[in-house]
Amino acid sequence: MDKTIIKHAVITALILAAFTVVGTAILSGTFEVTKTPIAESERQAKLQLLSQVMPASLHDNDLLNDSLDLPATPELGLRSGAKVYRARMKGAPAGVVLEAIAPDGYSGEIKLLIGVAVDGSLTGVRVLAHKETPGLGDYIELAHSDWIKHFDGQSLARTPDDGWKVKKDGGQFDYMTGATITPRAVVKAVHKALKYYEQSHEELFATDAAKQEGENA
Repeated sequence: MDKTIIKHAVITALILAAFTVVGTAILSGTFEVTKTPIAESERQAKLQLLSQVMPASLHDNDLLNDSLDLPATPELGLRSGAKVYRARMKGAPAGVVLEAIAPDGYSGEIKLLIGVAVDGSLTGVRVLAHKETPGLGDYIELAHSDWIKHFDGQSLARTPDDGWKVKKDGGQFDYMTGATITPRAVVKAVHKALKYYEQSHEELFATDAAKQEGENA
């Protein structure tokens, strides 16, 4: 093979290798520079979402730094793990924010974020994701309707079990004509979440104490 051709091939390969090294270095440097702002932006977005169901006036701790990993929890519709965020005021339990799923929406699962005060009353409910029919089922989103705010202040003490249904089924909750399945699924999921909280709130807040006792044993 002609030496000139070989020489050009070697030079080309070296140039490509140099570009690869430089490109990798630039990408790595860009990632290092931007990863902290991105992480902080994601943190603030999550805090803003949590504040919609657990207002800052109800707690003085950082919810993201006071979370607990839950295993699969059928009562919350969770087939895999999820987070529970614990709210405290001056160190005392003030409530929790639960991740839950309504499995029986019209077009599939409806993912929810549910805030519950220490007394068992709802501080807020928001829909995180769903696949309901646009124009009908999507009114469960705050961006489309205030329907989801009807849960604010509700509790097991205020509304008996037979009231946790849409009005069409004899319950207390409104619904949109022609779109009964969607609100029915959400109401059912929120009711089950309140039941779960009633049965488990002491355990959720006792976890840290039990862990500490185990470490000191």
